[in-house]
Amino acid sequence: MSLETDRRILAIAVRTEKNGPMQEIDTVVVTPDDGLEGDLPAPSHRRITLLSTDQWSQTTGELGADLPWHTRRANILLNGGSLEGLIGSTVQLGELKIRVNAETRPCGLMDKIHMGLREALVPDCRGGVYGEIVEGGTIKVGDQLTAC
Repeated sequence: MSLETDRRILAIAVRTEKNGPMQEIDTVVVTPDDGLEGDLPAPSHRRITLLSTDQWSQTTGELGADLPWHTRRANILLNGGSLEGLIGSTVQLGELKIRVNAETRPCGLMDKIHMGLREALVPDCRGGVYGEIVEGGTIKVGDQLTAC
């Protein structure tokens, strides 16, 4: 597992409605059964999605577009580079324990939001990763990501 030192939550967002706007929040309660409070339901194996700020910047830079991070529809924005090294591991994020299951594959909605975004997210796990909540709790902006 590749874990950069001092990787932290920079922002949190929940999906308010299917294909609707994301709402940024500073803190949220997360449970294994329901995921992030206020977020749309998701299958248990992908209750939370994580995105890297460096990779999002690389993606938007290639597109020449100034898009907010939550355009990707991820729940958590973390500082640092690729999250690919987390796949298959369990990590602690604030009070949460998350089993990182796989890369988040970009869907057709990405091109509806900004043409070319879907393809730009494909290389190098730029779309982020998703996981299941092993142990719930509260997370907030500034919480650290650590290995379990």
